Amino acid sequence: MVTIGVDAHKRVHVAAAMDEVGKAQGEWEGANGPAFWQELLDWASRWEERVWGIEGTGNYGKGLAQHLVARGETVLEVNPRLTAAERRRARKRDKNDRLDARAVAMAVLRDAGELPLVVAEGNDAAAVLRELSRQRRRVTSQVARMRNQLHEQLFHLDPDYKESFPDLTRLRTVRELEGYEGEGSLLERVRAEGVRHTARALRLEMERAADLTRQIEELGRSYAALMEVEGVGAFRAGQLAGFLGTHTFGTEAQFAAYAATAPLEASSAGQSRHRFNPGASRQLNSIFYMIALTQSRLRGEGRAYIERRMGQGKSWLEAVRALKRFIARRIWNLWRRHCAQVPVTVSPAAAP
Repeated sequence: MVTIGVDAHKRVHVAAAMDEVGKAQGEWEGANGPAFWQELLDWASRWEERVWGIEGTGNYGKGLAQHLVARGETVLEVNPRLTAAERRRARKRDKNDRLDARAVAMAVLRDAGELPLVVAEGNDAAAVLRELSRQRRRVTSQVARMRNQLHEQLFHLDPDYKESFPDLTRLRTVRELEGYEGEGSLLERVRAEGVRHTARALRLEMERAADLTRQIEELGRSYAALMEVEGVGAFRAGQLAGFLGTHTFGTEAQFAAYAATAPLEASSAGQSRHRFNPGASRQLNSIFYMIALTQSRLRGEGRAYIERRMGQGKSWLEAVRALKRFIARRIWNLWRRHCAQVPVTVSPAAAP
């Protein structure tokens, strides 16, 4: 069995093949495009048994990953943090595309059992939900950046601005700032113009985020089984379906590892602690944290579970970590039992 690691970039891909003991078997470099994807596959055909690891299967490596999957290749998604961890293990700390490709291959050799399989992208609700969730993350990141910028601009004009505009998370407040008028010097009027411009841009991004949230909720209602879990509404169900429907996990433990609900132990000197799995998805872990947080505030099974764990001597964080693992197991079972068997399709006319 040969493992082929691919370091994917916008314009170029670099691949490195390694055998089962980590010995280099060959290297390839080419442009990022369909003709070169096939050239890479032809180059790899010299090894009958092979598995691929690609960094960035949702970004620059997406085209290659989908090209390979469509031709029956086994492709694993490799988190960039795993690649970085492999580089740190190296005797020399050099960095280039060739060494990164080797690091991707080594990550697959070490952690293949915990890495998700890349599946062919289809026109089903899960694929749409994954794209909507990706867009929403980018938009909400922009909203946070613009809101901070607006706070700074207002502070330069009026240090007591919060008395008049206390909450920049409200659309009504942001709309009011679109008409903000500066008084006094030319400098203040120019700053006021900057406030109006930023407020307009922020309002558009906030409206876009709200629209994406609505679309995710609408499609998320198709996965009613997931909403049986306390703290999972249509929006969270949509987010979860975007992950579960576009990845293949062999076991529930593999899913939990990818979601970082099964963290790595890092205990020492009698102190028990855990650290975040570098190969896990922070976005998926954040979803489980929010579900666990919701359950901890309600008088239900989740809160009782946390109280029982804390009664056993666990800290609040340790109890929440255990609850996330419990939630992951239930989500996995519900998905396998009710959702995975009948994928929800989306026609072009019905797509949001």
